[in-house]
Amino acid sequence: MLYRVLLGPQGWRLKQLCLVKKGPSINQAIQWIQKNYTKPMEIKRMAAKSAISVTTFHRQFKQITGLSPVQFQKQLRLLEARKLLVFSGYSVLHAAFEVGYESVSQFNREYSRFFGAPPARDASSLRQMESIRQEMTSG
Repeated sequence: MLYRVLLGPQGWRLKQLCLVKKGPSINQAIQWIQKNYTKPMEIKRMAAKSAISVTTFHRQFKQITGLSPVQFQKQLRLLEARKLLVFSGYSVLHAAFEVGYESVSQFNREYSRFFGAPPARDASSLRQMESIRQEMTSG
């Protein structure tokens, strides 16, 4: 399976992750963001903990993840919000605040840009598709 991943379109990222000597410090930052994506992020502090400059931190982070630290955090927040909206029945307001947004209008803009539809409409259509899928598998 690892062989297929390495040969796949994102295989270069895995290779980069394994080969980059500076990886562990960036990997720690990635892990921190994954665990604390709802919290405000201090890039200067993360770079200092990694013992590298902010510019180098950004460059290395993007080499490994393909995203800036802020984009990475935003993507995690939006994916989690989508799960809450679709599978947990959260309201848009509640989901936005739950994943760390302070502004619902900002959340709506970013969600629409990322998923191509406003949160409520996207969640509704995904729930509908899931319902149809369940009907087809049970019947």
